[in-house]
Amino acid sequence: MTNMILPASEPKNPIALRGVVMGLFLCIALTLGSNAYASVATKPSFFNSTEQVSTKLTALKKWNGALARYSQERSQAKQGICGDQKLNACNFDKWMTFLKGLKGKDRVSQIRAVNDYMNRAPYIVDPINWGRKDYWASPGEFMAKFGDCEDYAIAKYISLRLLGYDEMSLRVVAVKDLNLKIGHAILIVFYKGKPYVLDNQIKQVVPARKVKHYLPIFSINEKAWWKHTPNS
Repeated sequence: MTNMILPASEPKNPIALRGVVMGLFLCIALTLGSNAYASVATKPSFFNSTEQVSTKLTALKKWNGALARYSQERSQAKQGICGDQKLNACNFDKWMTFLKGLKGKDRVSQIRAVNDYMNRAPYIVDPINWGRKDYWASPGEFMAKFGDCEDYAIAKYISLRLLGYDEMSLRVVAVKDLNLKIGHAILIVFYKGKPYVLDNQIKQVVPARKVKHYLPIFSINEKAWWKHTPNS
């Protein structure tokens, strides 16, 4: 993938992302209603939090939209052209070839390779890339125009799903970066029952227990979403 081998770049103005994740969470919580978790037990979770699960995904429109567009992309990939800003067929094909090369390799190698591959993409904030405050790109859109934090996480999520990972072992996680005081998104992968972090801001895949500066707000996959509450 010609474009995807460029070194990863950090956001030039991270403050532009301030409050986006928190705003998304508040919007979702209001849509689902205050009683959404009334009868749901809490469980210990990653990043020193507890979690409550809900299978009501209708409010997660940006997430659902990205998944729906990806389904269309898979069927239309061969019709695209190289360099297209909507569906770059060359980049999409190189992504598929990359994933095929990981088939049969051990899980640790696959997870590390996917994280490294996606992290090479340039970081581009949504207002510049899409003319919107917040846009969740599908993997095809990410291959064509790159993106910001949740776009890396979604592309990694789909990559691992294509490699055979069960959705319940994967979560896109909206967090607050306590160091930068901004919203951020990452992918959590459960390997042998333990959570590992795939992050465009951290070069290596690391155990979640080693990351102390993230406050989880919510996490999602294709089956459910989880509300996170920090431990006191």
